[in-house]
This record gives sequence, structure tokens and C-alpha cells, in this order.
Amino acid sequence: MTETIKKTMKDSAAMRWLVLILISSLLFSTYWFQDFYGGLKGLMEIEYGFNSEQFGRMIGLTTIANMFGMIIVGGIILDKWGVRVAGLLFGGMAVLGGVISALASSGFFGTESSTMLNWMIVGRIFFGSGLEVVCVVVNRTVVKWFKGYELALAMAISMGFGRLGSAMGIALSGDIAVPHVSAAVVLAATIIGITVLFFVIYLFLDIKLDRQLKSDDDVAADDFKFSDLIKLISNKSFLYIALLCVSFYAAVFPFIAYAPDLLINKFQFTRELIGEGNIMLFGSTTLGNASVYVMFFVFAILFAVVPGKIANKLQRKAFLAIVFVVFIAYIYGIHTQLQLWFQNGAKTASLIPVGTILFTPIFGNFVDKKGKAASLMILGSLLLIFAHVSLSIFNNVYLAYMGLLSLGVAFSLVPAAMWPSVAKIVDEKRLGTAFASMFTIQNWGLGLFFWGIGALLDYVNRGDIEAIRAGEAYYDYTIPIFILVICGVISIFLSFLLKKADRNQGYGLELPSSAVAPCNREE
Repeated sequence: MTETIKKTMKDSAAMRWLVLILISSLLFSTYWFQDFYGGLKGLMEIEYGFNSEQFGRMIGLTTIANMFGMIIVGGIILDKWGVRVAGLLFGGMAVLGGVISALASSGFFGTESSTMLNWMIVGRIFFGSGLEVVCVVVNRTVVKWFKGYELALAMAISMGFGRLGSAMGIALSGDIAVPHVSAAVVLAATIIGITVLFFVIYLFLDIKLDRQLKSDDDVAADDFKFSDLIKLISNKSFLYIALLCVSFYAAVFPFIAYAPDLLINKFQFTRELIGEGNIMLFGSTTLGNASVYVMFFVFAILFAVVPGKIANKLQRKAFLAIVFVVFIAYIYGIHTQLQLWFQNGAKTASLIPVGTILFTPIFGNFVDKKGKAASLMILGSLLLIFAHVSLSIFNNVYLAYMGLLSLGVAFSLVPAAMWPSVAKIVDEKRLGTAFASMFTIQNWGLGLFFWGIGALLDYVNRGDIEAIRAGEAYYDYTIPIFILVICGVISIFLSFLLKKADRNQGYGLELPSSAVAPCNREE
């Protein structure tokens, strides 16, 4: 007797990809709002009178709620009530944070510098409280709809949406903030609101899918347990990789926030694009410049992700050849603008997250096939040190370009090796606890370095602040950025400890993903 297999919504490729776009738009908007202030530091100093410490405080306090367990609370809510409740609740918090920030930047609560700063900080705290949990909601949803289908491809594209949001936020905020910074803040907040509405649309599809499956997959089987956390932190390999997560990301994300201002002050990059640097689309330079990032995103997916879905070797090579030719033609078509972009602080710094869209799937594929995860983390940490040394001590612009490239490669390489390693070290039933605890510790590092770099920048330049604001001098970024070299050194040390612990505990971090580790995970 032959049974008829009932088709569900996720069996439809069109429906799966519609869901991916609806869900991934949340990553796009939240990463935009997370990073867009990086392109506005100088403008905020001029318009609002903020100093570097105040700018760093505003960015750093985004993480304050997560430092004290908001991610863990979000994980508990996610486990108990599922992605629908968690998505609406924490997505709503992100929207509220955006609205408060937009109102504050427009002078709604008062026009004094201290008042605007305090309310913008309140907005960032609400936004940060929702940010990390929203990311987990998106990842859980992608797994639900794509498991058994194009999961790796979907995860790569979803991550690409987030990186695209970071890049466009950094690059375009300065263009939008004319004549006032508030225009860029209002737009960033509006984008979050729109994508939360997309999430609401998705909810109707998700409810219908669960009815078709005759189950409530939205609710997870296992709740958060503090006993699991105790077991995790007593595991040397997990402890080392959690601390590595802190030291590495503390040297990357805070740098990206200050990178446009560093390039302007240290290497005299331009603050605004003028003349032929802008690209027009439908009469708008903002849309034209944004289209470049969208095209880079499309080409990155075509280069790094799609070929893995083509089984025939000859067809795969032909596909890559065609894409390469089209890419070269596109670059040639905008080469005049790109020459000016590489002299602009925000545009150049924005290429760091864009590069991760291309490199992360490539490195992830290498880890899957060859292993060497711990060794790659050591290599990534070395690249991190080179990047910050070249951008802090030396004053050569070409060395600066090499440093930015190294940072982009490291930013792709270490995560591609780190996150699969967590899955080898930690049993699947404890992965939620593991990621929640890692993100909590990571937010301590991010908050301290976001704030600390700004405070140190003011201290180092304390005698020149008035001249800098008058446009008669430049910030000296040497010491604040060189401090990040310490993070790279610590990352190397932790990577060696992780490699040594793996030899003793036998998790197989240096083995390919398909290889069987010599021992089981610790229970």
C-alpha cells in the first residue's frame, strides 16, 4: 500500500525563499542600526557637540542589558514560548529603541547636548536589549524552514543580509545625514519598523505551516538550565573558545565603529563624497550608492555560495567564469566612482563587512572539508594583530589598505572556524545555553571597548580637542587602536590553549566536519 506524502508550505522553494527574505530583513535592519553611527562620529561632534568619550559611551551602552543577562532571559523566553513571542517582544524592543533614538536626535526631548545624549543612550539600550535575541530568532527560523533543503545556502545568505546592513549603514549614513544627523537616525529606525512588519507577515505563514505539520514546532523541547551553564564553564575547551570570542570580537566591532573617523583623521580620507564619486539611480545619489552594495552582495553570493549547489564540475567552472566576467564588467563600469570611494572614510571602512559575505562561506567550506579550526583561529588572530599594527603605528596609506584587507579576512576566517567548533565541543541540547553565555560574555568585551576607545581617544588628544573641533587639527588614533593589538595577542594565546585542550579532550577541532572525533562531548 502506497502512502501519499502530504506537501507542506516549506516543500515549496518559492515559499521557503519568501520566508528567508522576510526573516533576514530583520538582520539587515538591526545590523544597519547597530553600525550606522560609525559613519556619523565627526558629524555628531559638529552638530551635537559630542566628544569621543560620549560617542563611545552611547555605542558601548548598547550592550549594557546583555552584559547582565538579557540574552539569557531572551533564551528562556525563546525556549518557553517560541520564536513568535520572542520575535515580537524583542523585535518590538528594537523598534522602541529606534524610535527613542530618532526622537532624541531630532531634539524632541530637548536640544541640550547632555539631554540628547542621555535619551539617545536610552534608545540604544532598548535596541541592544532586542538585538541579540532577534538574531537567534532568525537563525532558529531559517533552520525550521530549510532543514533538509538548502540550509547551508540559506544560512549564508541570511548572514549576508546582516553584513549588507552593516556595510550600507556605515557607508550611507553620512550621505543621508545632510543637512542634519537626525535624518540618518530616523531612516535607520524606520527600516527596523518596516522589517518588524515583515516579521508579522511571516507569522501568518508560520502558523499555517504548524497547522499543516499538526505540531507546534515553534516551542523548543528543552528549557534553559543553570546547571548546564555550570557544566559548560567547567569545560576547558568551552571556556577557552568563549574567551576567544570576547577577545576577537572586541578587536573587530569597536574598530569598525571608529574606522571611518580613523581614516579621515589619520590618513586624511574624505568625509563626504563629491562630484563623480556619487552614483545616480532614479535621480537619487543615496539609491545609486546603495545599489553598489546590493550588487556586491549579489556577486558575493554568486561567487561563494551558489557554486556549492552545482554538482557538475564543468558546469560549476563555467558558471564561475561567467560570473567573473560580468563582475569585471560591472567594476569597470563604476571604476571612476570606486577610485573616489577608496579615498572616503565611510565607504572604505564599509567594505570590511561586505568582504565577509564573500570570504566566510569559503572558509566555512574549508573547515568542513579540511578541518584545522583551531589552527585557523591562530592565523586569524595573527592577521588581526597585523591589521591593528599597520593602522595604528604606521602612516602609510597602502599599508592601511593591507591592514583593512587583513581585518576583513580575519573577520571571516575566525567566525567560520569558531562557531562550528562550538557545535563539536557542546552537546546539541546545550547549544542554546552555550551561545547565550558566549554572547553575554562577548557583550562585556564589546561594551568596554566601544566606550574605552572613545574615552582613551579624548584623553590622548586632551590638549587638542578645541583645535580638532575647529578643523585645525586631527585626532591621534595611534594608542587607542594599538590597544586592540593586545586583543589579538590574547586571541593567539587562547587559540593555542584551545588547540592543546582539544588534543587532551578529543573533540576533533582539527578534523573535517564529517570525521568522527576520538571521544564524545562531556556530559
